[in-house]
Amino acid sequence: MKKTLIRLAIVLAVSVTTVCCGGYNSSSYTSQRPSKLAFRAFVSNPLFPGGGGNNPVVNIIDATKDVLSTTTISMSGAQGGLMAVSADLRYTIVVSPPGRISVIDNTTEGALSTGGSSVPTISLPGLTESVVISQDSKTAYAAVPQAEVLGQPPGAVVMMNLTTASVQATVPVPAAHFLALSKDGNRLLVFSDNSNSISVINTPLIGTNENPVQLVGGFDRPVWGIFADSATAYIFNCGAECPGGVAAGVTTFDVNSLLPGTTVAVSAATYGLLNGGTLYVAGTPPQTACAGGTAATTCGTLNIVDVGSMRVMNPNPVLITDGYHNRMELGSNGRLFVGARSCTSINNAGGEVRGCLSIFNSNTSKVVFPPQIGDATGMTPIPGRDVVYVCVGGVFQIYDTTTDQLLVQVPRTIDVVGYTIDVKVVDPPPG
Repeated sequence: MKKTLIRLAIVLAVSVTTVCCGGYNSSSYTSQRPSKLAFRAFVSNPLFPGGGGNNPVVNIIDATKDVLSTTTISMSGAQGGLMAVSADLRYTIVVSPPGRISVIDNTTEGALSTGGSSVPTISLPGLTESVVISQDSKTAYAAVPQAEVLGQPPGAVVMMNLTTASVQATVPVPAAHFLALSKDGNRLLVFSDNSNSISVINTPLIGTNENPVQLVGGFDRPVWGIFADSATAYIFNCGAECPGGVAAGVTTFDVNSLLPGTTVAVSAATYGLLNGGTLYVAGTPPQTACAGGTAATTCGTLNIVDVGSMRVMNPNPVLITDGYHNRMELGSNGRLFVGARSCTSINNAGGEVRGCLSIFNSNTSKVVFPPQIGDATGMTPIPGRDVVYVCVGGVFQIYDTTTDQLLVQVPRTIDVVGYTIDVKVVDPPPG
């Protein structure tokens, strides 16, 4: 069972992007919800106990008081893992293996319905590790690297309509694995395995007689991208961390001219976060030694890039946990939470315990490694509060950004029973 749970966490520890953020008056819908909560966080839990077995659900937490609601959202047979929230906060999509997407109506806290009937789940042609939702809150895209395409190598991007829970189009892109969507939704960057090119999809051309895909080379095993606006993106070159790669770096990219720009070298780059003019970049360079005080033999790195001058601001990379980094969130008090999968977990009885989560204090440049083993599969800061919700090793935890420690709760610490995978805030903060 333990191996099965770990495998499940790895499969579902995926990359998600929700473009921008919007909102609506949450309080006007509170009475319609079974939970009656105005400020909620959803937690995907494929192994919630009940009825003599395990029941995949989405748990609901009062994000004002850190209290677990007795209300749960049934996944109707889907396992539930990765989640993404629409910009208008009306929908939450939940991804389950082997390739199913459920659409939750955040207002009713149940499956999306039309005409009084629940809308069926969306079936994808295989597993996905990357889903993005457009600013219109109606369109979503999923990268499916093993999708069968007649007469072509496997791989495709699936375009979905969330309001009807249906597939609108399938765009062939060999080995499509990760996605980044421009803020206006008109350009979708697709990163394929073992490639030095990226595919740029002109989304308005999908379904027309024109080919919406253009292939752009000149990178070094690109695996991720972040848009600064609708035209400029920063491409993460995985380099030596990925098979066949040479040098890690971050490259500017103009989606209108389709020309790569300046590249700044970093120690490793698989994931990151853009905060104003500062870009945080995480990765695991091969055979990078850790500092003293840990039983881990290899470590990952964090680089801080000033995108205005395209230069690295920290002369020496910050050492963090190793593994494949695919999670990053900035909480209050300058705390950067960095997560990875497949890291070196340390669990020495009476001694060091650490997994795939690192907390970087951007004010002091100090790093804390929380004592919880396993993959960091979900994390979200709670707006207006000094806490961050995290799922590590299947365990739901709440961290205090003033102490970098688990939040001390009275009368008791919240306990989400089961095996938690992802967590998302689904309401605007109070006030």
